[in-house]
Amino acid sequence: MGNLGHSQRNIFYHVPMWFTTIVMMGISVFQSVKFLRMIDPDYEKTESPIISDIKAVEAAKIGVAFNFLGLITGIIWSRVSWNAHLPSSNVDAWWGWDPIQICGLVSLLIYGGYFLLRSSFADAEQKAKMSAVLNIFAFATLIPLYFIVPKMFEGLHPTASNSDAGGGSFLMGSKTIGGGQFRMIFWAGIFGFILLGIWVYELRVRLEKVALRLADNTD
Repeated sequence: MGNLGHSQRNIFYHVPMWFTTIVMMGISVFQSVKFLRMIDPDYEKTESPIISDIKAVEAAKIGVAFNFLGLITGIIWSRVSWNAHLPSSNVDAWWGWDPIQICGLVSLLIYGGYFLLRSSFADAEQKAKMSAVLNIFAFATLIPLYFIVPKMFEGLHPTASNSDAGGGSFLMGSKTIGGGQFRMIFWAGIFGFILLGIWVYELRVRLEKVALRLADNTD
């Protein structure tokens, strides 16, 4: 199965997690923009702006979870495929300083700042406003971090500037891994993980809505 051996089956888990991260962060920033529009006095509201804030936060939480899982599966994959010759005590065996690895970590830290900012405000409306603005900035950074910067430097991923990097041989057109069958499973995995993320997101939003109603009734 190419020069990565059987470990390249991890692509059916690792890559879909990053697709799901982008989708969930997209939902999150959409809800943040919607919140900022709804707090405009001239905007016709169909629901409370706080609901959009809740949706933005829950989508960001799930996006961060998939971001973290994407990093972990990538670290394990690189350890097995590219750094098996290094002892486990060597940091480079786990962290290869690949551009995509670094950009994934940076995006995780940026959204960590988003949640840190939220925790620093006691007033709910002010918290929602400031975090919505930061959320827009955070999502904007994903474009260069995920799609531009990694292509500018050499790395282990096939999208790096050195296209013959270690992962290049498992490209979906490769005859060594089944070509069309690979693409079918790959895209099915992406679709499945995205649906999983949206399903968890819907559950989390429903729970938060119930908690909000209970809090209002208590008051």
